[in-house]
Amino acid sequence: MRIHAYVGRCQGYGNCAALDPEHFDLDDDGLVVVRRDGVTAGERDTVAEAVRSCPAEAIWLADDDD
Repeated sequence: MRIHAYVGRCQGYGNCAALDPEHFDLDDDGLVVVRRDGVTAGERDTVAEAVRSCPAEAIWLADDDD
């Protein structure tokens, strides 16, 4: 699985970075940065929780083929 982000949709809530700082951060403008887009099976629950926490729906998970 891979993490994808649409920065233009991000509103800088920072929920993703608070829940999973290994995969997400905020840049100097307060917008999402994907630090590492690959997701292992053991990380999937944590990443999925961070994705669900985004009120702007600016981040999502997709299979590697998508």
